[in-house]
Amino acid sequence: MLVDSHCHLDFPELQADFPGVLARMRDNGVTHALTISTTLETFPAVRAVARSQPNLWCTAGVHPDERRDGREASLEDLVAMADDPKVIAIGETGLDYFRVEGDTGWQRERFRTHIRAARRCAKPLVIHTRSSAEDTIRLMGEEGAGEVGGVMHCFTESWEVAEAAIGLGFHISFSGIVTFKNALPLKDVARRVPLDRMLVETDSPYLAPVPHRGKSNQPAYVKHVAEEIARLRGIAFDEVAAATTRNFFRLFRHAQPA
Repeated sequence: MLVDSHCHLDFPELQADFPGVLARMRDNGVTHALTISTTLETFPAVRAVARSQPNLWCTAGVHPDERRDGREASLEDLVAMADDPKVIAIGETGLDYFRVEGDTGWQRERFRTHIRAARRCAKPLVIHTRSSAEDTIRLMGEEGAGEVGGVMHCFTESWEVAEAAIGLGFHISFSGIVTFKNALPLKDVARRVPLDRMLVETDSPYLAPVPHRGKSNQPAYVKHVAEEIARLRGIAFDEVAAATTRNFFRLFRHAQPA
């Protein structure tokens, strides 16, 4: 039993063969998945995917560097979006300075709004950070993100960043990147994160793990992430699968196993 804690099932690559995506999940022991909101515009489609299956849930939020909506999501917008039994978290939110030029103050204000929304509706956060770890951890602390907890998704930062996030009550989620041969520092982090603070994900349709690297990713492939973590830690695959599934349902307490 595995849970894909972060995927984008509304994206065209996965919608093109949605019944097949679900069938391959079942065939590979992936029993549940969390599909992630990235814009106000596409949130209804994300929610519709989650509503279509008893073993799927979704989030409410706007990606850190997404600008297509034309306006910022307000606190009231996010709280209203989250007022649905299928919405079990706020995000994905956070900071991403990788492709942004000039002032990044708007990203920090967006992140603060998402944290405040999570606290208002008492639902955990799904956090994205890229080239922005110091500011991400700082704002999490300033805004009291630890009150609701959450997950640092698709983690690629150092052990020091992981340790700081864990100290704030957050989980660390590993994607297919941990299977890449050159991801040696990340493999070390995967060895060190406490098993009771770990999740696994695909971030599909992106970042397909070895042996599917370079192809379109899908939730069924989260099995390869769990296998690599088991290998790195010298423990049984079933132990990783059981722990990460247990962690998912403890963290996302509004999700009820189907």
